Amino acid sequence: MLPSLPVRVLVVDDHAVVRQGIRMFLATAEHIEIVGEASNGQEALALSAQVAPHVVLMDLNMPVMDGVTAIREVRAQHAEIEIIALTSVLEDRKVVDAVQAGATGYLLKDTDADALEAAIHAAARGEVTLHPEAAKRLARELRTPDMREHLTPRETEILKLVAHGRTNKEIARTLTIEEPTVKTHVARILAKLNLASRTQAAIFAYREGLIGVE
Repeated sequence: MLPSLPVRVLVVDDHAVVRQGIRMFLATAEHIEIVGEASNGQEALALSAQVAPHVVLMDLNMPVMDGVTAIREVRAQHAEIEIIALTSVLEDRKVVDAVQAGATGYLLKDTDADALEAAIHAAARGEVTLHPEAAKRLARELRTPDMREHLTPRETEILKLVAHGRTNKEIARTLTIEEPTVKTHVARILAKLNLASRTQAAIFAYREGLIGVE
C-alpha cells in the first residue's frame, strides 16, 4: 500500500549542519514533510517508533549505533519503513552492507535537491533508488548465485519489472494477472536466487544484463 501524502521523512545524521542542509533542500519539496531528526542510529530506532516515518534518510558513519546496524534494526521492527542510505563517499563494503541490511536506496550527500526529492517519493513507493556508481559496485561485490537459467520466462519478466521499481500492484496491472500471483512469483524469485530483498533482485538483474543503470 502506498503511503498517504505527504511522505513523512526522518533525517538521521550525526552532523547538525547536514541535517539543516537537508531540511533546506526539502523545504520547498512537494508532498514531503520532515517529521524528525536523529543524530545516531539508536535515536533513529526510537524515533521510528514515535513519529512513524514513511522514509528514513540514514547516514552510515555515526557514533553510538552506526547506520548499517540502524538500518537492520529499523527494518526488523518496522518493515513498512523504507530507508535510503545517504553518505559522503562510496565505499564498496558500506554499499553492500547497507543493501544487505535492508536499504532500498543509496545516494551521495552531494545529490541535488530534485534528485533527492524524487528518490524519497520513489522509496515511499517501494522502488529501488541507487546512485549509478553504487549499482555498479553492488553488481561487482554482491554475491549472488548464477541461477538465471532456473528462472521461468514469466519470472524473468517479473524480475525485470521489480528491478525497474514497479510495485506488485503495478506489475499485476502490466501483466494482467492478480496481485497475489505477483507476490508469489516475487517470493519464488527471491528464494531461487537466494536474495533477501527487491533491491538485491534489482542488482542481480543489472549484473545479468536484464536492465541497465538509469
